[in-house]
Amino acid sequence: MREIRPNRRTTVLSSAGVLVTAALIAGAVVAPTASASDRHGQDPEAKGAAIAAARAAKAGINWQDCPAGWGFVKPIQCGWVSVPVDYAKPYGKQIKLAVDRIGNTGTKADRQGALVYNPGGPGGSGLRFPTRVTNKNPVWANVAKAYDFVGFDPRGVGHSAAISCEDPQEFVKAPKADPVPDSEADKLAQRKLAREYAEGCAERNGKAMLSQMTTPNTVRDLDVIRAALGEKKLNYLGVSYGTYIGAVYGTMFPGHLRRMIVDSVVDPSREKIWYQANLDQDVAFEGRWKDWEDWVAANDAAFHLGTTRAAVQAKWVQLRATAKKSPIGGVVGPAELISFFQSAPYYDSSWVPVATVFSKYFAGDTKALVDAAGPDLSNTAGNIASENLNAVYTAVECTDAKWPTSWKKWDKDNTELNKNYPFMTWANAWMNLPCATWPVKQRTPVDVRTHKGLPQVLIVQSTRDAATPYEGAVELHHRFRGSRLITEKDAGSHGVTGLVNPCINQKVDDYLLSGKLDAADVTCTPHATPKP
Repeated sequence: MREIRPNRRTTVLSSAGVLVTAALIAGAVVAPTASASDRHGQDPEAKGAAIAAARAAKAGINWQDCPAGWGFVKPIQCGWVSVPVDYAKPYGKQIKLAVDRIGNTGTKADRQGALVYNPGGPGGSGLRFPTRVTNKNPVWANVAKAYDFVGFDPRGVGHSAAISCEDPQEFVKAPKADPVPDSEADKLAQRKLAREYAEGCAERNGKAMLSQMTTPNTVRDLDVIRAALGEKKLNYLGVSYGTYIGAVYGTMFPGHLRRMIVDSVVDPSREKIWYQANLDQDVAFEGRWKDWEDWVAANDAAFHLGTTRAAVQAKWVQLRATAKKSPIGGVVGPAELISFFQSAPYYDSSWVPVATVFSKYFAGDTKALVDAAGPDLSNTAGNIASENLNAVYTAVECTDAKWPTSWKKWDKDNTELNKNYPFMTWANAWMNLPCATWPVKQRTPVDVRTHKGLPQVLIVQSTRDAATPYEGAVELHHRFRGSRLITEKDAGSHGVTGLVNPCINQKVDDYLLSGKLDAADVTCTPHATPKP
């Protein structure tokens, strides 16, 4: 959703549906305060989280040069934070979470602590966050003067006790079956794949680990990282699924937050996590897909795919039918097309590259499409990362909440949606279907609410976001009293704070640098539309 954010990814079933310093800052404490979950007598996990945080505060982080294979050079540093697999057993099995940092670029007097980042997923790595400083990203230059930029691999991700549900080379093999079923036999085949994938998750990781792959545990991990950094309170930036981590953190640890920005927001209501959220996503993707087709049509002089949305859609239908009849280059069928083309409704930065490949195909160049949408079996490291991302996505969403177990419900809901929103509906359904036969206990989502100590939260959202529909931002705004919502109107790129939009960029700077928020919610005009 890729810097990663929830979720352009190739999947086993089809394609995605669906984001420092060891020195103490002034006034830092080692012992965490009571969390919201403590109020009616500490539950074992709350006690375990407090024990783990106190232990991490004492241990700190042994910052060193990053391992050579990670791709991060000085002055970025890397380290490890130990957390319990199961917070109800804080002295039991531990795993190490990979963290990295780059110090603030200003003076000691400028420094306001660490800003910790999560890009989404579930399954996204935040380790690239410090490169916004080394790459001299102008959007973040002012904030970098005041904050250490800290990234981490969440539990199960990358360098943090990575999980896997299938052999990565098998995972990326293509072509996959067309996600849109032609018959009951097609549906039965997809259901079998989904069940086997769920079983593979249990076999390859063990149920003890799989059962602890939850958002609340990632939130507890985040609080342990806060303590290990020597920070009394957390400054946090979360994008896409990272906003749900932020929403749950704000609920569980309201007194541990200093400042928080959530960008492109997952609807945190229990009714949406996660089955309904994915159905809502299908509707939003269709809308943003049409926005992109309108843009392609408006730029027909560059792409030659038609001067109307209908003409561009006809080219898409033609391409899809061709790939279904005979996979392009032997590897690009409808599933691979969706996996590639969905990046356009995700991110405006993909509008030109996707349209260019689309245009080249109809100009007779099939190689560009095969290179872009087909698998690269020689890229074993990339394939491991892709499979890991999908495994974590599945494990967290399936374990976080109860999913329907009735195939009739899945079939009815997705058949109805597909009539009007065909671009992503069935691809999304098959990707999530392992949750219907999930082999470990499914939890009840946290009731996201305002509790004592919660600071003002800044919410940023575009109105036409496909991956996290606008209504999610409105819902969190209602739940977090005192929060402020910045709406980027008539825009839909997923992940707003990283784009150049002075109206938004200035307000993000003001909030992080001085705590300043507008007296009321704000609407900003959209960022610049991509140009061919």
